[in-house]
Amino acid sequence: MSASEGLPEIDEGLYSRQLYVLGREAMQKMATVAVLVSGMKGLGVEIAKNIILAGVRSVTVHDQNDAEWSDLSSQFYLSKNDVGENRAMVSQHHLAGLNSYVPVLACTEELSENFLSDFQVVVLTNSPLEEQLHISDFCHANNICFVLADTKGLTGQLFCDFGEHFMVYDPSEDEPLSATIHDITQGSPGILTVACDDVHVQGHHFQNGDLVTFSEVEGMTELNGCKPRPIHVRDQYSLEIGDTSSFSPHKRGGIITQVKMPQEHSFRSLRASMENPKISTPDKGILPHYHTLHLAFWALHVFKSEMLRLPRPRNQADADKMVELAQKLLPMGQEPLDEDLVRTFAYGCTGDLSPVNAFIGALAAQEVLKAASGKFTPLDQWLYFDAHECLPEKELVVQLTEEDCAPLDSRYDGQIAIFGTDFQERLGRQKYFVAGAGAIGCELLKNFAMIGLAAGEGGNITVTDMDSIEYSNLNRQFLFRPQDMSKQKSEVAAAAIKLMNPNVNVTAHQNQVGRDSECLYGDDFFLGLDGVASALDSLKAREYVGERCVQYLKPLLDSGTAGTKGHAQVFVPFVTEPYGHSQDLEEREYALCTLRHFPSTIQHTLQWAQDQFEGLFKATPESINQFLKDPSFLETQEVEALEQVQISLQKKPHGWGHCVTWARRLWERLFSHDIQQLLYNFPPGHKTSSGLPFWSGLKRCPQRLMFDCNNTAHMTFILAASRLFAQIHSLNASEDNAVTCQLLLDLHLPPFHPRHGVHIPITDQEMQTSLGTVDQMRLAELNQELAALKQELEERGVLLSNLMEPIHFEKDDDSHLDFIVAAANLRAENYGIPPVDRLQAKRIVGKIVPAIATTTAAVAGLVCLELYKLVWGHRCLHSYCSSFLQLSEPRLNRFQPLSPLPAYKKEHSLVPRILLYGKAFFYAGFWDEKKREQKLSSSLTGLLHQVTGQTVAKDCQLLVLAMVCEDEEEDSDLPPVHVWLQPKNSKK
Repeated sequence: MSASEGLPEIDEGLYSRQLYVLGREAMQKMATVAVLVSGMKGLGVEIAKNIILAGVRSVTVHDQNDAEWSDLSSQFYLSKNDVGENRAMVSQHHLAGLNSYVPVLACTEELSENFLSDFQVVVLTNSPLEEQLHISDFCHANNICFVLADTKGLTGQLFCDFGEHFMVYDPSEDEPLSATIHDITQGSPGILTVACDDVHVQGHHFQNGDLVTFSEVEGMTELNGCKPRPIHVRDQYSLEIGDTSSFSPHKRGGIITQVKMPQEHSFRSLRASMENPKISTPDKGILPHYHTLHLAFWALHVFKSEMLRLPRPRNQADADKMVELAQKLLPMGQEPLDEDLVRTFAYGCTGDLSPVNAFIGALAAQEVLKAASGKFTPLDQWLYFDAHECLPEKELVVQLTEEDCAPLDSRYDGQIAIFGTDFQERLGRQKYFVAGAGAIGCELLKNFAMIGLAAGEGGNITVTDMDSIEYSNLNRQFLFRPQDMSKQKSEVAAAAIKLMNPNVNVTAHQNQVGRDSECLYGDDFFLGLDGVASALDSLKAREYVGERCVQYLKPLLDSGTAGTKGHAQVFVPFVTEPYGHSQDLEEREYALCTLRHFPSTIQHTLQWAQDQFEGLFKATPESINQFLKDPSFLETQEVEALEQVQISLQKKPHGWGHCVTWARRLWERLFSHDIQQLLYNFPPGHKTSSGLPFWSGLKRCPQRLMFDCNNTAHMTFILAASRLFAQIHSLNASEDNAVTCQLLLDLHLPPFHPRHGVHIPITDQEMQTSLGTVDQMRLAELNQELAALKQELEERGVLLSNLMEPIHFEKDDDSHLDFIVAAANLRAENYGIPPVDRLQAKRIVGKIVPAIATTTAAVAGLVCLELYKLVWGHRCLHSYCSSFLQLSEPRLNRFQPLSPLPAYKKEHSLVPRILLYGKAFFYAGFWDEKKREQKLSSSLTGLLHQVTGQTVAKDCQLLVLAMVCEDEEEDSDLPPVHVWLQPKNSKK
């Protein structure tokens, strides 16, 4: 019986992006787990929202208290009409609409042990210490996973206890590493060297202690299928793999593959870990900082039990009392308490911030999913987070007082407690542009609404997204509901946040961000903004938005996710480096000769299959249509393309039988004849000029396939190819598979005959040389033959009837995916490569980025913390943070952004040598004196007209020029020169 047998089925349409993160088995386990989330303030509702979207069996939300005005600072499902109503009951109504597969119940009674026994995971938020300890003890004793989460102002706390024997079945998110083997020595230890072509700049990526296994090793066959072996890394090219002295000599080849082994984790209860906590941090040097926060949270419980309240905002006496309590709790021998940190914590601990709740809530929810599935490494055991750098810089000379931060019975009281009323008014006046209303966009907009961004006079959020809502969006983009499908994302998102905060001013657009929309998003638009938030999944679009922010000197908040990995970065003119300087926007491309003749991975065969699809069903029909409409089209085409045009016009199908015959001939060519020709040129025993085996390392020796009507994979290819071929010729496809099988049985194809003198390039350089060599005689013949064929079609009056319907690949079209998966797996079978399942194939060829709601919520929270700093007007580089996280580890790295180039500083001494407007020379120092004087005597707008022929629009306010200066390197990346054509207003 398989591990997943008897487990619930997973809705691939809804969970497709999340399935790529967690996998089917982990999600099936999650769907059997009942979760309790206690405390429905801002943090609790964030946790519940993320868990429900992920798809557990059920979620029960618990709270005995009624909503207060201050809850509206971050609890996005509460409104002013809900003040006085039970928080759990109000929240349950909204949360139940997030995922139809997850029942959501509400509980308002005291938590009893009998009630707790019904759950596999229990989460506590906003809970007193006595209750935390009691429930933790009960859960620990009864094998119930326990998560404690809390936030106080700009600080967060997280604790996990999954029992003394918790099994993690898949500790990491990454696919198992593998590499092709070049050589293995006999010895103790044996030294394995990876094939050089398989090594990139970073090396083979294996780490000390990794467990590995082996396959396809020739000679040293004792390694094939062996039990997992630990390795030791020697360098980026070689590994020690243990004792191989008694093994047979290695002949050639083989694959080394990392093996993920289950891991057992042992957790202590909350009570046992309070005095000596294990705190997770990427930097052990700042452990004293987090130990102080641990004591501050503990002291807060004592303070509240004595005073029956939290410390008052900015109250010195209460802060001193907190320091006193924390000192009493300090264990003997521990490093001294950071008293200033405790005071800062105390000043703002009544605060309740949506961004901090979003971040801690996302981390807590991911830990719940780990507990429910055994997927990924859990937190060990405490995590503390603070963002006190969001407070005003000393240089700003802003002194927050107790009066500034006193409550006003306002929905923003939880934020005013930390930043004061003046800052809240400043937030309300902001004008921001949000590019993208997908998963990150929804989370950003929710946070913006909660903090009151653009919720005052003069403020506005402009959000644009050209996409409409699809079913799969509902798993992560929590502002959307099933009834919103097919509606515009931006409009639905804008309406949703207006319900959360009716005061927010938001305008929804449906425009794509790019060159074509510069008439809408031009000088007036960008110069009127305070900043831009990019929530785009297209690298090209993100790069464009970054360029516009550099051009208009606007701060940019950039974020992105891939599975449980995410980043949040801020780019501030004159403070940080500009966007684009450290961005890696390159997408990987595979070598052409590898794809055509020497694939070694399933990624190679999938790309090859996609290339076949594009060539057969898109490029060829487009070429034929162009040829029939414009004969001069022939002059620009290569021999191979013209031959395809000729064959297609000469052998136009007239029915389903012709389509099946074409598909069967295609199958024979791709998976039999082409392979036999390759082996004719390079037989299995072929050697290189150096005397080494040709088929070794990354070159896998292929074998031909024999067609079989009873083979499902073979028939899937034939049916998919036949249907697509029928579609481009506007023919009807048959659904009768028995008819198709009979057509195939009746078809007799000629045997393979090798072609002599055929050159098969074995390197990319040879491939490029081959592609650049044109057989002029054959090209001339094809042109003549095609011209004659076109004339014949015209005379018969059937020219236009030969027009074809090109097919553009769509990852969600089953017939398209059928062809690519079948072709890729048959090609993989040719070369002995393990096949790919349909879901993974769709991810790879569709370039689908794995996604999960927890990561999205976490990065959106971090982005909004940087927004606070922008609104304050922070000018110190150390105030800002670039954040990179991986929730599966879990790991968070926050560090100071890179500083700008020296030339970006306000004061500099540069002598321009060349000024460019686009590619046109605006000024050049190498011009003769007369020309320089002539150019410089013109007005700027007149000079622009001279050099470009363009007339400057009357409403143009800004020209941006590129500059090359004397004594600077030719490739120095200097900032652009901004020339204002009109006086700047106070916002510019």
